[in-house]
Amino acid sequence: MTPLVDPNLATPETVLGALDFAGVAVFAATGALAAARQKHDLVTFAFFGAITGVGGGTLRDLLIGSPVFWVQDWRYIAVCLAASVAVWLVGARPWRFRALLWLDAVGLAAYGVLGAAKADAAGIAPLICIVMGALTACFGGVVRDLLAGEPSILLRREITVSAALVAATIFVVAQAMGLAAWPAAFVASACGFALRAGALVWGWSLPSFPGTVTR
Repeated sequence: MTPLVDPNLATPETVLGALDFAGVAVFAATGALAAARQKHDLVTFAFFGAITGVGGGTLRDLLIGSPVFWVQDWRYIAVCLAASVAVWLVGARPWRFRALLWLDAVGLAAYGVLGAAKADAAGIAPLICIVMGALTACFGGVVRDLLAGEPSILLRREITVSAALVAATIFVVAQAMGLAAWPAAFVASACGFALRAGALVWGWSLPSFPGTVTR
């Protein structure tokens, strides 16, 4: 299968690669903020930041049979450590946990696109690329919440995973229609972020299953 995305566009030196580093940094910051909520030490900050920053991409690479990205490029772990130290240095601020939600929104949108792009560059079918985009965007947050003892993002009715799915879907469709990688990534990320932002500001959520709960 011919990829829609040139594989070279997903390398760290390109625009999509820069978006990849940004997504890693944002998710690493959310991991460090989760450690801050529990008042952990600096080492745990770094651990939370690293596992959140690279967790989703690691799962994606393992599933599509690609070399794990951060093993091949030390800069990803360096970005995670830098983001974690930055959160530590900021210290206690009344806005920091609200910032976690907004950083998570940015990460969901960016990584939804990047996950789909990298899967497509590996020759994966478009539908599976969308799934990989969602996994890339969400798995690190799932691990973060599990380690922090917080409710998983997958169990929240508020729109979260859907934002990553929308971003990945729009990117894949835009590429199939011939839109260049950078405009497609921008439009897809913006739409995914807007959806998550609406959930944060106005409490948007998908309809729940109708009827009463039975045992």
